[in-house]
Amino acid sequence: MPGNSQRPNRRTSNKKGMQVGSGGQRRKALKGKGPTPPAEMRTGHVKKRAADARARREAARPAARRGARSAAEMVVGRNPVVEALRAGVPAKTLYVQQFLESDDRVTEAIKLAMERGSVNLLEASKAELDRLTGALHHQGIVLQVPPYEYAHPDDLLDAAHDAGRPPLIVALDGVTDPRNLGAVVRSVAAFGGHGVVVPERRAAGMTAGAWKTSAGTAARTPVARATNLTRALQAYQKAGLTVVGLAADGEADLADVAALDGPLVVVVGSEGRGLSRLVGETCDIRARIPMPGGAESLNAGVAAGIVLYEAARRRG
Repeated sequence: MPGNSQRPNRRTSNKKGMQVGSGGQRRKALKGKGPTPPAEMRTGHVKKRAADARARREAARPAARRGARSAAEMVVGRNPVVEALRAGVPAKTLYVQQFLESDDRVTEAIKLAMERGSVNLLEASKAELDRLTGALHHQGIVLQVPPYEYAHPDDLLDAAHDAGRPPLIVALDGVTDPRNLGAVVRSVAAFGGHGVVVPERRAAGMTAGAWKTSAGTAARTPVARATNLTRALQAYQKAGLTVVGLAADGEADLADVAALDGPLVVVVGSEGRGLSRLVGETCDIRARIPMPGGAESLNAGVAAGIVLYEAARRRG
């Protein structure tokens, strides 16, 4: 009779629910642990501990020591692309839209890229160019600029040592306009400097705009990136360099600074805010550039050029 069976585990009802040995069903079902994870992901495993140790060592190592690189950049639009190629900006690939109605700028861009020989020429659909540029108005032509490989601040000291001259370095504090960075690089090259140091964060980097403004000098003047600018300046001081910061309220006129003919770091702040507090306190001397015409400030490129000229003049 139904319900009176003595056989174990025998279903005697049509009611749904858990069954003996089934592991449950639906929401009450038991779930397996899934596949066994790799050894590098298993807590307590020797390979997991080794992988964690490698990651900690890599994170602790300064980024600049690893040859830190910026992200690849896309120059978009016909005029910007032609100007970048004319200025000798390093380029990896020139993308041209399929079935594009060509004009003088497109023709010149293709010609300049072919003359270099190192620039890949690729034809791409409009949809692909939209994806590459984030839907910017590219006008059917895009130039890919490879990541810039920054030096380490210590590399600039090595360059000065190899040249057999006292180090002459410019550090930028809070300068965010790439054109100003390019102008400083150009001045450093013109007056025999050994490189430029920029902070890793909240500062201009070596973009295509900076390359153009440098007028090609960025190819032979290293730009170093410091994780912490204050610590980089302190390291230069320990190496025997004098750190001179430019400030409108500096305690000395530039002409009265005797340290310009020796191992030197010139620190230039932004035109609006000047030097940050910690950087200003780190400087050995805060100097001002006399401006009898009454201007309140100079942009970073002009200010650096004036100091570099005076330093080069004294060094003969």
